[in-house]
Order: sequence, then C-alpha cells, then structure tokens
Amino acid sequence: MDTSRMEQLINELKVKIVDLLDLTNIQPEDIDADAPLIGGKLELDSIDVLEMVIMIEKDYGVRIENRELGEKVFANLATMAAYIADNDSGPLK
Repeated sequence: MDTSRMEQLINELKVKIVDLLDLTNIQPEDIDADAPLIGGKLELDSIDVLEMVIMIEKDYGVRIENRELGEKVFANLATMAAYIADNDSGPLK
C-alpha cells in the first residue's frame, strides 16, 4: 500500500474511533498514529478494544482471531492500519 493510501486509512480510522467510542474530548487530528492505543492518551479499555474489533471486522472484513494477534494489531493506530491494509477483504455483507 502506498504512503498516501496508508495516511488516508489512518485518518479514516481516527474518525471512526472517535465516533465509535464517543471520545467527546478528543478530535481525530489529536490522535498520534504511533502512540499506544491501550493505556495511552485515549485511555481505552478492553470494552473499547472489543468495539474496535467488531468495527474492523464489519467495515473491512478483517478478523482478529486471538489475543496475541490483537495485542500486536492494537499496539498503535499505525499497526492497526497496516494490519487492515494487509488483510482487507472489504466490508462484510
């Protein structure tokens, strides 16, 4: 995936995360793609991660099959976007 498409995907994910998790005090542009998603500035917890797993599966057709993979995928927004880009099969119908 080229750099501009990856940036577009990261920006798309920022908006989806803010909307999905109702982060009222965070703007999408405030999210650093390389900052930790869990336990970082966003203060996400396991329920938030579950909601993101469902969103990724529904919107991108990408499954996160186990906890070990999830820990890698959700390390930060850049790793999440890279995983989606590498495994995107399109939205589930």
